[in-house]
Amino acid sequence: MKKTVLPNATPPTWDASALYLKAERYVQHMSALDSDEWEYALWSSLSLEFLARAALANVSPALLADTEKSWASLYHALGFAPLEERFAPKSIVVSEVFKRLTAILQDFTKEHESFGIQHTGRRNTELHSGDLAFEGIKSSVWQPRFYQTCKVLLDSMGMTLRDFLGDDEAKVAEQLISAAADDSAKAVKGEVEAHKKVWLAKGEQERATLSAQASVWASRLDGHRVDCPACASKALVVGAAVSAPVQRLEDGEIIETQEYLPNQFECIACGLKVAGLSRLAVIGLSDRYKKTQVYDASEYYAPEDDYVGYEDDNNEY
Repeated sequence: MKKTVLPNATPPTWDASALYLKAERYVQHMSALDSDEWEYALWSSLSLEFLARAALANVSPALLADTEKSWASLYHALGFAPLEERFAPKSIVVSEVFKRLTAILQDFTKEHESFGIQHTGRRNTELHSGDLAFEGIKSSVWQPRFYQTCKVLLDSMGMTLRDFLGDDEAKVAEQLISAAADDSAKAVKGEVEAHKKVWLAKGEQERATLSAQASVWASRLDGHRVDCPACASKALVVGAAVSAPVQRLEDGEIIETQEYLPNQFECIACGLKVAGLSRLAVIGLSDRYKKTQVYDASEYYAPEDDYVGYEDDNNEY
């Protein structure tokens, strides 16, 4: 049998590689921002949509075409040139993309679908209404599920988080995914409740004194100040650096910031201690934090003295 109408190459509109590169471009823009900024979450939602569209197009570009009112977009997605006047390709809405992926990809579950629809739905609210959809939402609420969803989509295309995010961010992503999947970590809620009961059994004056001492202690030590989930006193989380330090010059001073991922928590008021990212995630203390240091610009850029630490050479006789 002879084909008389032959398709051209898949147009960029529907091409899996083109869609993936756009997702990668957006996630790189996301990674350049601080993880606690609302723009970080916004760019993540844009990246997730195009990664999902790339995964669906990787099955078949035709699956992205909207056929509700016309078959022209489907015809175009198959590589043919539509004859319609003023033709503009039309894709299915992103919620339908996630629904189709759930039906097609074995590892893409209803939980991934629900998160994808919710996360990109916030983006629509942010862009098309007066609501501040990403304002006040802690990164620990959405980041583990974001990375987990990305990982499944990337796996379906034979790619990894390292390909998509780069080495450093991929390591953080894997830690967050593992922490969210650790069911044994949920036992920490019982520890928090136990410390809370002991705390409430103390007298009001004793609690006030302990909280005041904790506030002074937390301000003097190196770490990130948070509210204790058991007694609400000032406490500390500490962790490991997950990004290179970034410097900026401001009013003759060098301000250096660096992101950390917490792995330990301590409150000296009620005595609660928690170790491990997965356990911190359960009680809402797994957000990345920034450490800021300020240096005098002249001292920061001054050449290092090779003789620091040596005694003065006394040649007198």
